[in-house]
Amino acid sequence: MIVVSNTTPLIGLASIGRLELLPKLFGVIYIPQAVFDETVTFGREEGGAKHLVAIAEWIKVVSVQDRLAVDVLLDEMDLGEVETIILAGEMKADWVLMDEKKGRRKLVQLNIPKIGTIGILLKAKELGLISVMKPEIEKLQKVGFSIAPVIVNEVLRQAGE
Repeated sequence: MIVVSNTTPLIGLASIGRLELLPKLFGVIYIPQAVFDETVTFGREEGGAKHLVAIAEWIKVVSVQDRLAVDVLLDEMDLGEVETIILAGEMKADWVLMDEKKGRRKLVQLNIPKIGTIGILLKAKELGLISVMKPEIEKLQKVGFSIAPVIVNEVLRQAGE
């Protein structure tokens, strides 16, 4: 399985101590250089993503080849999102880890499957990797993740909570 990640799921999961779910769910995670830079090189968050992403052997940094496509999409999104989307297309990714609305819309247009931080937690619950969703969602909210109440309610319903 080929999985490409944007910055936000890495930071979100690291900030609640759940980054280890990614290799358990997906194996190797590929990130473009811009995501590495946002998370590690220029990262300012306090949740540990900067250190964890830098040392995680299951995260592989890959250079995007189509720089013209990157330049074209930069009018719509930030560099990390754009490189994630282009890399996903170049690698024929099975999944893209992305929370940002504009990026998710572009992935739908390109017919590339996506899953966000909340979806990752739900998948982990379904597979028995976490026992309860609600505390994980509350932790995300405490560290500044904005999650619409309707999404929270729906995910908790799906999780049987």
